[in-house]
This record gives sequence, C-alpha cells and structure tokens, in this order.
Amino acid sequence: MESRPGSLPIYLQITELLVRDIAAGRLVDGEKLAPERDMANQLGIAVGTLRKALAELQTRGLLERVQGSGNYIRAISDPKSVYAMFRLELIQGGGLPTAEVIDVTRLDKPKDLPKFGFSPEGHRIRRIRRLSGQVAAIEEIWLDGSYAQKVVEEDLSESLYLFYRTRLNLWIVRAEDRIDLDSVPDWAPPEFGQKPGAPIAHVLRVSQAQDGATAEVSRTWFDHAVARYVSRLR
Repeated sequence: MESRPGSLPIYLQITELLVRDIAAGRLVDGEKLAPERDMANQLGIAVGTLRKALAELQTRGLLERVQGSGNYIRAISDPKSVYAMFRLELIQGGGLPTAEVIDVTRLDKPKDLPKFGFSPEGHRIRRIRRLSGQVAAIEEIWLDGSYAQKVVEEDLSESLYLFYRTRLNLWIVRAEDRIDLDSVPDWAPPEFGQKPGAPIAHVLRVSQAQDGATAEVSRTWFDHAVARYVSRLR
C-alpha cells in the first residue's frame, strides 16, 4: 500500500479497512485472523505496520490478542471509525475509502442547493471516491464560506470531517441523507466510467455542526455496479 499526501498513515488505513469489514459482517465476533506475517504479506505491508494497526484495533476494543494463540475479532455495536459517516461500501461489503481531489474553489452558492450557513459563498470541493482502489463515486461538497477564508487541496485529508475537526474546529454531529435517481454531472472525469447525463444513484446530504448550524451540503453520485449505500441501525 502507498500513502499519498493528505492520506491517513498506512497503519490507520489498515485499521479503518478492518473496522469497515467488521461493521459489514465480513469479519465476525470471535473470528481468528491469519498469522501476522501472512496477513502482512496479503496486505502488502510490513509486519511492524500491521502490528500498529492491530494495536489500534485493540485500543478500540475490536481485537483480543491472545499470547501463543493469535488475534481474535471482538465485534462491538459502535466501532469508532474516521469514516463512520461514509455510507458507501463495496457490493460484497466493506472497502477502504480513499479520495482524490479534482478541484477546490470558493464560489457563490448555487441556488439549487438547500440553504446552509451564513456566507453567500461556499468552498466547492469535487472528489473521486474509491473503495479499496475501485472507483465508486464522485462527490461535490459545499462547505459554508464562513468557516475558512480559503481551503486548498494540500490541506485536505482523506476524511473531510477529520480535516474539519482538526483544522477548522468544526464537528459534523448529524446529517440527513436524501437518496434518489439523478444524472451524471457534466464535470465527471473519464475514470468514473459513467457518461455525463446517464442515470445514476445520487445522495444529497445536509450536515449540521456542533452548534446546530447547517454547515455543509454535499452531493454524491455512485456507481451501483461497484458500491451500495448502507446505513446500519445500532
């Protein structure tokens, strides 16, 4: 695995991949993981990196490490994840989310979006989303302009919500998702594999900050042949 600028450290990428596999039921409570050396080889990482990921899982209460026996999954009802609010999974479940920024621009807010924030302008962030390397979706996020004068690509992490918390002191605490059928936007990059204008599954998200203000509106167009939208009730 490679770590690109703005991405999570590799050990946390592995942690998040395993957390999503647990949430999706691909790893079940009590399941014994493969020996660490075999698992590291399968993932293409060093054994030391894998052990850091497993230690993080143990800290979160998702792993029991038994001396002389091995590592065992401990599924809990609320596995804490950087991607807890990212609802797309591979068809078979799970998949590590990654993001590639296409464009970041400060613009007047479009009139066709729900009203949000206090500024007449917003930061428009367009990204390609992959799940374990497969192109699954494209998204357009609008962050209210009052939270930052400027947002640049180099500052963004894989998880925008993590960026919001650590750089803007903005916590997204709740969101409403509206799922419907839309058409592929004309800015969709070729690697998305869907032609502009073609019908496609679409999610409109309206997100609220810790003070109750509507801070962000986002639109996600996803390829139903690659991914599905999943929301689990705990």
